[in-house]
Amino acid sequence: MAVDVVTFGCRLNTFESEVMRKEAEAAGLGSIGDGAVIFNTCAVTAEAVRQARQSIRKTRRDRPGARIIVTGCAAQTEPGAFAAMGEVDLVIGNDEKLKASAYRALPDFGVNDTEKCRVNDIMSVRETASHMVDAIEGRARAFVQVQNGCDHRCTFCIIPYGRGNSRSVPMGAVVDQAKRLVDNGYAEIVLTGVDMTSYGADLPGAPKLGRLVKTILREVPGVKRLRLSSIDSIEADADLIEAIATESRLMPHLHLSLQAGDDMILKRMKRRHLRADSIRFCKEIRALRSDIVFGADLIAGFPTETDAMFENSLAIVGECGLTHLHVFPFSPRQGTPAARMPQLPRALVKERAARLRAAGIAAYARHLSSLAGTEQMVLVERDGLGRTEDFTLAALDFGAPGEIVAARIVGHDAARLTAMPRAAAAA
Repeated sequence: MAVDVVTFGCRLNTFESEVMRKEAEAAGLGSIGDGAVIFNTCAVTAEAVRQARQSIRKTRRDRPGARIIVTGCAAQTEPGAFAAMGEVDLVIGNDEKLKASAYRALPDFGVNDTEKCRVNDIMSVRETASHMVDAIEGRARAFVQVQNGCDHRCTFCIIPYGRGNSRSVPMGAVVDQAKRLVDNGYAEIVLTGVDMTSYGADLPGAPKLGRLVKTILREVPGVKRLRLSSIDSIEADADLIEAIATESRLMPHLHLSLQAGDDMILKRMKRRHLRADSIRFCKEIRALRSDIVFGADLIAGFPTETDAMFENSLAIVGECGLTHLHVFPFSPRQGTPAARMPQLPRALVKERAARLRAAGIAAYARHLSSLAGTEQMVLVERDGLGRTEDFTLAALDFGAPGEIVAARIVGHDAARLTAMPRAAAAA
């Protein structure tokens, strides 16, 4: 019986889940009784943790004989809470989850919380190993981990305590992984990490992300599309900006870790940029590459946020020309400085999040309309759906999953583009 992995959270978790599946099956976990289910959790918000706990309980009801293992960021930051769940058989940390040894010698059913909790100090981890993954099940694009952890301490963020300090995968190992995935038929590779623009600071010679990007494009000519999962714009180096401007195989979509558009809130978040920095970056990159599209993470209702401060965050959607928004209502995470700041009423936080999402939906609709009548190269993700180079979702009824097809955009339904084969549209 195969090992089932339930994944919450980021693209890095998606990649790591495939590593976990491989390592757990190598350890023989799939041959145990009624099989096993591994939960790879997220700790970004309290809601993500709640959803994981809910899913664990449902799985135990549906599969009473399965072994349930919980890992990921929430398990790393709240191991005792998951170990106390009667539905859980084993809790392992974020470093241990990627090793086959962690899945051997599982504790017996019904052991006490201490015996079933195996979580080490993540801050003691000094390197990130290169984990080779031949494919990612059910996905047309492949993810390559280049970095893990974070050295910054934003006041709202629990992730450094779940991931540890920043550490990079050596450049040669990243290139080898990219070559292997291209040889296995992947047309698009996505570089992923927790704080990717800090890449290389811990490696000999301190190479930056831009150098890594250029090296992959030079050494792996078979990669048709290279994409970055998320960057911190204030840390974008000169080589990265040059690659964005000149390398057509580097996709014209950048997801930015902005978090807010007001200087006082950014200061209280302990971010490293100001409002003007974000606006300037987007303007300068758009001048270098006219087809670039920006996405961003934005937090609504941060502690002490006034109406005027929120309006600054709302306005930055238009001033930066953001298209793909990820909006998070502020969620206090125990142990972070922001959790001790004066909190806003939850109803107000939700209202502001709704207004930000509405602004994002309107911006996305304008973007969809702007693409009507254009020709686009679309990566088919699964039957009926694909993504343009700028990561816009497109509905189409041609092409096989994993194939890049030439399409003409004939309209949209406010959620996705409508694409036809280029030749058929011309006829």
